[in-house]
Amino acid sequence: MGHGLSMTRDGGLAQYAEAFAAAGCDVLVMDYRCFGDSEGEPRELVSVKRQVQDYRAAVEAARGLDGIDPERIALWGTSYSGGHVIEVAARDPRIAAVISQVPNLDSLATLRFLVRRVPWRRLLWLCAAIVRDALRGLLRRPPVYVTSIAPDGERAAYVSSEAWSEVQQIKGPSFKNRFAPRDFLSMPPARPIRKVGKLPCRVLFVAAERDDLTPAAPVLKAAARAGDRAELLRYPIGHFGVYVEPTISDVLPRQTEFLVRELADR
Repeated sequence: MGHGLSMTRDGGLAQYAEAFAAAGCDVLVMDYRCFGDSEGEPRELVSVKRQVQDYRAAVEAARGLDGIDPERIALWGTSYSGGHVIEVAARDPRIAAVISQVPNLDSLATLRFLVRRVPWRRLLWLCAAIVRDALRGLLRRPPVYVTSIAPDGERAAYVSSEAWSEVQQIKGPSFKNRFAPRDFLSMPPARPIRKVGKLPCRVLFVAAERDDLTPAAPVLKAAARAGDRAELLRYPIGHFGVYVEPTISDVLPRQTEFLVRELADR
């Protein structure tokens, strides 16, 4: 299990991990390098490439643990890592199941969505911060950090009073509410939706219909593209609504049932 863009493993993932463990699954919950309890400098540096590498390393570590069947590994990702799990599974024919929750499946579609919705002043500020941080990265200087999330009226990469309130309910002590955004200039942009057809297993997608951070449209398209190899849960919530009530009480048993079924003796 891995969290999203700048969140850490102590941010609401325990309720999922504990439910899966109670159903008989062994669960490994990780922080990506530069975040939370993991090593790595500079701190809070986001990198799709490195996070996918970290996820693959976690899978190999799990396969080496005593008592673990290496052929029955499932991947769970949310938001940014909801795309990572598609990338990792598409390269690993031994993966047995995937849960991709409110995922970023197409960075180009997400960018087009945000350009239409984000106020131009905040968009210009964020673009300037990305360029400044990228330049400082080339010069090996300390990052230019941006605030990850803030309530309406404040400055952050993502501004939403509803989401801010939900994050306050789940954030852990290692969450710094900042990240270095230089990776947003990396090319080509992350588009894990193109790998859906290469998945070696069934996938459960969870879509937030009012998501104004990672839009639901690519999730619905991915589920349709996967056909009978996909299951889809849709909720009338925003991006972080899946971690709190009332949605968590519905999504948890559904995800648990999916994992138990897909990880049964193969």
